[in-house]
Amino acid sequence: MAEAATAVQNPPAGAQAVQRALGLLHCFHDNGPDLSASDLARRMELPVSTAHRLARTLVSAGFLEQDEQTARYRLGPAVAELGQLSFHQRGLHLAGPELDLLARRTQTTADLAIRSGPHAVILVGGSVRPDTGLGLRRPLHSTALGKVLLAWPRSGETAVAALGPLASFTDRTITEPASLEEELAKVRAAGHALNDGESAAGVRTVAVPVLDAAGQARFALAVRSTPAHLTDDRLGWFLGHARTCADALAVLLLPPDQRP
Repeated sequence: MAEAATAVQNPPAGAQAVQRALGLLHCFHDNGPDLSASDLARRMELPVSTAHRLARTLVSAGFLEQDEQTARYRLGPAVAELGQLSFHQRGLHLAGPELDLLARRTQTTADLAIRSGPHAVILVGGSVRPDTGLGLRRPLHSTALGKVLLAWPRSGETAVAALGPLASFTDRTITEPASLEEELAKVRAAGHALNDGESAAGVRTVAVPVLDAAGQARFALAVRSTPAHLTDDRLGWFLGHARTCADALAVLLLPPDQRP
């Protein structure tokens, strides 16, 4: 027992360096300009020398590349290669045609997202930029996609209490954890989530889960438009199309033994 306790208290050798290297890669999530060693150090709260050393190691492995003129860093080809491999291994390339069909039928923007920490990350759909292949990365608490991912969490995912302060984006944003918990109970009961101007004024979104056999949301599927288009009296019609698409995506994206 004492040996086990010691193993828990003492992380494997090199674990801190790995965590720092991964954290450094996460600094590029916002798709902003190239970052200097000082930028990385500030974001990571590390000495500049440490950030520079980590960055150079990642450059040598192809996960970052450095501009010869400015000495600033950007994501490297190894990240792009792994991203493409993951995209195809997950079968996400198969989701595009289904989302395009949903968007055409409903005259909305249709998106598919997964959870990444406190964010819903759109991987496929109308919100993915054609020039970069990047989708939106949005807080969970203020979006219909995020509410779905919170309402049907996967094993090991953190609860509402662990999200930290809930930022306000409009006067409709839910910022109290207790209120968000109440909202998620309503989402589970209804089988869908609604974002009615909580992330941006004039935007209305309805989302449904793509559930696995364990009842966990592997993905969230949303259609987004304006309140004038996505009206209360037509909500059932939009939901019907979204759920049909979600059922199709469960077949396309989940292994047979994990489908509901």
